[in-house]
Amino acid sequence: MEKSITTQNKVVLPKHLNDHDKLFGGKIMEWMDEVAYITATRSARKKMITVSVRNIHFFRPAEKGHFIEVTGEVVKTGNAKMEIRVEMSLEERISGETVKAAEGLFVMAAVNEHYKPERIR
Repeated sequence: MEKSITTQNKVVLPKHLNDHDKLFGGKIMEWMDEVAYITATRSARKKMITVSVRNIHFFRPAEKGHFIEVTGEVVKTGNAKMEIRVEMSLEERISGETVKAAEGLFVMAAVNEHYKPERIR
């Protein structure tokens, strides 16, 4: 296995907000899935797909202007699947305060060109 941690940074823009002026939960899940995919692919160097998402918890809403950091880490590797823990933290751009905003566990699978399971290790 190569790299087992990926970090990506974003800024919450008006186009990311729902009608409560908070970051859409679906956008959070999209960003988390993207980091899980990058983490799994970089680690296994295989074609990876999302198989399931477990236990996504939202702790604090993000608002316009917050800086977001999404970090994925391989926590378990099997024959054809791996589990990626993804955490999202938010940072107040002026005060610098950082808090965990969300976390989840993503199960990724290695597949061949016919989308059949492929051995990772």
